[in-house]
Amino acid sequence: MEATHNMNTAPPTYWLTRFVILRLLGIVYAVAFLVAINQIIPLIGSNGLLPLGSYLKQASDALGSPGAGFVRLPSVFWFWHSDAALLTVAWVGFILSCLVAAGYANVPILTMLWLLYMSIVHAGQDWYGYGWEIQLTETGFLAIFLCPLLDMRPFPRYAPPMPVIVLFRWLAFRIMLGSGLIKYRGDKIWRNGTALYYYFETQPLPGPLTRWFHFLPHAALKIGVWFNWLAELVAPWFVFGPRLARHIAGSVIVLFQLAIILSGNLSFLNWLTIIPALACFDDGFWARILPGVLVRKAEAAVGRAEESKPMLTTAWVVAGIVALLSIQPVINMLSTEQVMNTSFDPLELVNSYGAFGSVGQERLNVIFEGTTNDTTGGKANWKPYIYKGLPVLLNQRPPQIAPYQLHLDWQMWFAAMSSPDQYPWTLNLVWKLLHNDPGATGLFAGNPFPSKPPRYIRAVLYRYKLAKPGNPQGLYWTREEIGDWIPAVSADDERLVKFLEGAGWVK
Repeated sequence: MEATHNMNTAPPTYWLTRFVILRLLGIVYAVAFLVAINQIIPLIGSNGLLPLGSYLKQASDALGSPGAGFVRLPSVFWFWHSDAALLTVAWVGFILSCLVAAGYANVPILTMLWLLYMSIVHAGQDWYGYGWEIQLTETGFLAIFLCPLLDMRPFPRYAPPMPVIVLFRWLAFRIMLGSGLIKYRGDKIWRNGTALYYYFETQPLPGPLTRWFHFLPHAALKIGVWFNWLAELVAPWFVFGPRLARHIAGSVIVLFQLAIILSGNLSFLNWLTIIPALACFDDGFWARILPGVLVRKAEAAVGRAEESKPMLTTAWVVAGIVALLSIQPVINMLSTEQVMNTSFDPLELVNSYGAFGSVGQERLNVIFEGTTNDTTGGKANWKPYIYKGLPVLLNQRPPQIAPYQLHLDWQMWFAAMSSPDQYPWTLNLVWKLLHNDPGATGLFAGNPFPSKPPRYIRAVLYRYKLAKPGNPQGLYWTREEIGDWIPAVSADDERLVKFLEGAGWVK
């Protein structure tokens, strides 16, 4: 009781805050690197859907030289980009992430994590073009300066520098306000409060509770939009405020992220967004909810703390750099032409963020189907390739995927709203399915043709709707066919072969 009392009455300290921020960051990093371990080879490996070697050559040619490519897209893969290199980076990152999640972090470990993940993001092409990827690099960069140079202990000699705590709040401010502004400017259904009538059904990867959210009364869904405005347009202004205001703002942001986590599968975005919001809370707050043993260790650390002038000086230098790099993102955020999820420097140190600036009002799905029949006519028996996350089977409840990410499923959600011309790698995927490529088939939940490859593959566009609970057929979804997205093709289709050869995907 004495420790809790002291932490609530003394000037704010942030030892427990640092402890919680780094543990959660370690978990998010671990998930992100685990995703790479499992998917990076079929996505960008030497025989992947978008081979990294070809991409680096194109970037080098476009920018003038490999050196210029490295400056614009810093990555260790400019020096070594074999499949072994990809897996080595992913595994080293995963092991170091687990170390941080277990409570051990210092400057070299966090710097290595930042460099390795930035290397993957800059090599990842379409698969790593999401806002949370650059958000993780920015969050990981700030975390480097929370820690002492070498001391790995959860409660080291030096206190977390206050400038870095403030930088985390600045990150939370930009993430939340940027998201709110892009929604307010982007789509009238956000402004009139009806966005959630459609959002849950049409979001990228629905989750186990998505249907429950979708069929809530419209009054409740409108309240959800108001809560969105509270979390994204009001709360951010108080993250720099007095202690009580800061705690309330942080709580609103965290609760908002938890609600999104329950309603769908948005990768590790929401867990990652919680991290900078944790900087709103000081040790007095954490002392009420964390185990007593941690609280006592933090208080003991406060009692024996030493000041590190180099650590504090470095923190102020970083704050100055972030302030200068924030000018362009702030101008972007205030602009009526606001662009979300954009980087303004090669290291992605200070970025612009936003999500769901517009909400679709219908759910389109592209389903890959194959047949072993020699005909593609009405008598052909087409079997679907089941995604791991996107809906295919009408009686299948969506699984819980997040914080894990399914890169193919995410890209196919976007592709369904466009055409194969904008997603040419889908033709490479078709080619690989026609040859039962294990990397490609492994991106799906299963291979409907385990013994021999299909004779033809096609991609069909469907419109999906959530079925009302309790329907007599026991359906989770209903759907109607719109038409072919990619017409049926075989492995000896000359146009397909010629296209793939031109892209360098088939020799």
